[in-house]
Amino acid sequence: MRKKLYGIVLSLVLLLALLVPSASQVEASEAEKEVTVLFTHDLHDNLYPFSVEKEGKTSVVGGYARLATSIEEERQKHEHTVLVDAGDYAMGTLFQTIYATQSPSLRLMGEFDYDAVTLGNHEFDFRAEGLTESLLRALESGDPLPDIVASNVIYPSNEDGKMDRDIAELKEAMDAYGASSYKIIERGDIKIGIFGLVGEDADSNAPMSGVEFEPIVDASKRMVKQLKDEGVDMIIAASHSGTSEQKKTSEDEVLAEKIPEIDVIVSGHSHTFLYEPIVIKDTVIGSAGEYGQNLGVMTLRQKDNGRWDLVDYHLKPVNEELAVDEAIAEKIEGFKADVQAEYLDHFDMEFEQVLGKSSFNITDYGSMYDRHAEDALGNLIGDAYIETVAEHDEADAEAITAAVVPVGTIRNSLYEGEITVSDVFNVSSLGIGPDKISGYPLVEVYLTGKELKTVAEVDASVSPLMPSAQLYVAGLSYTFNPNRLIFNKVTDVKIQEKDGKTEEIVDDKLYRLVAGLYSGQMLPVVSEKSFGLLSLVPKDKTGEPIVNFEDHIMYMNDGTKREIKEWYAIANYISSFDMKENMPEMPDYYAQLQNRKVVNDTKNILALAKNPNGIALAIYGIGIAGIVVLVLILRFFIRRRKKKRREGKVDRVS
Repeated sequence: MRKKLYGIVLSLVLLLALLVPSASQVEASEAEKEVTVLFTHDLHDNLYPFSVEKEGKTSVVGGYARLATSIEEERQKHEHTVLVDAGDYAMGTLFQTIYATQSPSLRLMGEFDYDAVTLGNHEFDFRAEGLTESLLRALESGDPLPDIVASNVIYPSNEDGKMDRDIAELKEAMDAYGASSYKIIERGDIKIGIFGLVGEDADSNAPMSGVEFEPIVDASKRMVKQLKDEGVDMIIAASHSGTSEQKKTSEDEVLAEKIPEIDVIVSGHSHTFLYEPIVIKDTVIGSAGEYGQNLGVMTLRQKDNGRWDLVDYHLKPVNEELAVDEAIAEKIEGFKADVQAEYLDHFDMEFEQVLGKSSFNITDYGSMYDRHAEDALGNLIGDAYIETVAEHDEADAEAITAAVVPVGTIRNSLYEGEITVSDVFNVSSLGIGPDKISGYPLVEVYLTGKELKTVAEVDASVSPLMPSAQLYVAGLSYTFNPNRLIFNKVTDVKIQEKDGKTEEIVDDKLYRLVAGLYSGQMLPVVSEKSFGLLSLVPKDKTGEPIVNFEDHIMYMNDGTKREIKEWYAIANYISSFDMKENMPEMPDYYAQLQNRKVVNDTKNILALAKNPNGIALAIYGIGIAGIVVLVLILRFFIRRRKKKRREGKVDRVS
């Protein structure tokens, strides 16, 4: 009887063992429902490692040869991975100079086996024609290439239904490349849909793209429906739209709120370092920062309802602790040789040519947008424009009064140690000139003394509304109080020589300024951004308004008719510094500020109200008029009430 009982118990135990999964089986089952999304964005052609300053320490980060290693390590850790980039893979280093001829970053991303890449605004920096050439050259290379997902690009046509030639050629190139609105990939039994977006702010930063972009919410609604109809389990939006502390302008957060069916948003454009993800209901938003300093890693596990739980999220540093992928490093060296032959030879310079050295870090580039104040790097760039243009001026050219440098055109900093041509190019790498050669050229414009004062007011009043418009103005010294009325924040402005000497500005006199081509073109936009209250009208030396800024580009006076590029002016200036130990050395002048932009933060009522300009007087007048009207209305009602009371007393007496 006892043996029979033992047999029954043993049978039940064996049966339970078969029915109840083991821990390893549970882990395997969960792993089958997990997906790890690896992501990058805003790589900006940073193929080589570079220096950054963090917490007072300078370290070397990034570089595609280490990024490749990082990606492979994560693929080995996780069974199901997806690799996505959210745009602006190009423009930012010397490698951008071969964008239209070699397409280096796109080809390297193919080597990394990206599952999907979307376009950013900087892929249009060389206009539609440049992007067309880049796509075609990438195809001609025969290298593996990543799929491009571009869900909200619109190719405009005229009333006859015909596209401009460059737009039609771009569409043909996109079709030839195989770009599509979305892509579906499978990882085990999991179907993943990926689509790509360019947001409103990014669109505004690509004024010469020639294409248009459907609003991201409208495009996403359409993409989500299509992907759901295809039966996908996970939806990923590679969005070049960005996040912001201002919730109303945080485009990817708005997208997550309005289109909750999106599971993951890889958020590019704003260069945000999200060390913790933004989670809005069932949507996870990730951002890995800029220039390939990190690889974004997020692991999600599918829930019973089909949505996804976030299991892990982190930004994996790409630094010197990672091994170099030698095959990728070799390809980068090949592209470097192309840069030298196709671009740098034009300027008689070399990629790693040392221009000078510095005994200090000039500025913390990462904090420039957060500080509305004078900056040493801004001073250096403005001085470089003035000195280099003066060097190449004709003999009878009028002296340059000032140089205007917006913070939005500064892309990197300079650090302690040797300063190379590559380092300088990275500081001012944006744009292209009429010569079709990378880099914005310098232009000369004339402003009246009154408009020169307005430049200072633009910086003081518009910058808080639009941080990328903050200006560094070499040649001026001005004081502003951020607590004063908007468009009346500047309390003092003078011309200032480099040695600190100042002189008063004559309102009706014409003064000569230099700026980058893009910056010069943006000066007339001041009226729009200030609601018509401020006005700048760039003029030629005769006082006539400028119609085409390209007619006012500055050229080298060496007979070559080469444009003076922004970056070249900085390189030329640094190489002119006094020698120390057989090398030009950055003067201590740029280790400190020079009272070019003074912030007076007082809240004293007299300081806030004194020296009102016409705009302030108008606002004060409107305010006083409003108070007078209010007093008159109150007096009217008080008198009416007293009259009724008197009439009431008379009635009671009678």
